[in-house]
Amino acid sequence: MRAATRLEPCDATPVWFMRQAGRSLPSYRALRQRLSLLEMVRDSAVAAEVTLMPVDLLGVDAAVLFADIMLPLEGMEVGFEIREGVGPVIADPIRTEEQVSRLRVMDPREATPYLFETIRLVRRALGERAALVGFGPSPFTLACYLVEGSGSRDYPHVRALMQGRSELWEALMRTLTTVLTAYLMAQAEAGAQMIQIFDSWVGVLPAEAYERQVVPHLQVMFRALAGVVPALYFSTGSMHLLEGIRLTGAPGVSVDWRQSLSQAWGQLGHDHFIQGNLDPALLLAPLPIIDSGVREVLDQAAGRRGHIFNLGHGVLPESDPGRLRHVVDLVHELTSHLPSAPGGPAPG
Repeated sequence: MRAATRLEPCDATPVWFMRQAGRSLPSYRALRQRLSLLEMVRDSAVAAEVTLMPVDLLGVDAAVLFADIMLPLEGMEVGFEIREGVGPVIADPIRTEEQVSRLRVMDPREATPYLFETIRLVRRALGERAALVGFGPSPFTLACYLVEGSGSRDYPHVRALMQGRSELWEALMRTLTTVLTAYLMAQAEAGAQMIQIFDSWVGVLPAEAYERQVVPHLQVMFRALAGVVPALYFSTGSMHLLEGIRLTGAPGVSVDWRQSLSQAWGQLGHDHFIQGNLDPALLLAPLPIIDSGVREVLDQAAGRRGHIFNLGHGVLPESDPGRLRHVVDLVHELTSHLPSAPGGPAPG
């Protein structure tokens, strides 16, 4: 997979799935019956076991670190919990200058030592079988939870803060950018071989606000990661933001199922590696439909270097692990004998 991030030829198109170490796996569900999500994350041995499960069960080309996007808050002295069926909840949403000024910037190795021990355990166990993907939230997505207090359909308090109190928004984003850059750099130094930055909610923004109030902070992060570790930017519902995404400097971009890979490459430039983008819902469909969807994604990639096969979002809990394994095997089978086209417009 690391060759794909460098736009180099691969033996076959690499495959992994977002949320592959999760509720679709019976072995994961058994652990969750006795441990909460945060208990699992904070126990490095358990987190390493869960991280490795999909490599052994599904044959994927990458393990994704078992963690949660809220973990950077551990060192910021922000109280949060993860409620079943609700997701992250912030006890005291951040909406004032005083609250922003109290946010602590702490060495991530001190704040979340268990996370970095998990990375070391996984790297030792993986060897060269698969790459290890670390991850974290973008400043915007973490700000969404901090300001709104929990998940939301359209984040009205966030958008109001951005428009009505831009100086406070900038102060919050600068602090989060500092914290998250250090957090992701530390993951790379501990052994993560690719970093994925999740900007799950950025699609609620218009392009102008995104480019003016979000992109500059992402540029800081991607400049810091450049030359240290390949970095991938993930967002959903963001087709209208592609020009801004190009401006972030992200070397890799993950696109959802609403957008074709060829369109994404055309707008972002062929010097980017692209991840995606099978619709996760297709995994609930009959096998011929799944196969057709896989072939369509590969047809869009057209053998171009720099393609990582993935879903357009995370694995749905109802997904059959056997079908996930089928997709992995099919992608490898269909691409293992194809010549790899250079990183440019598709041949022909």
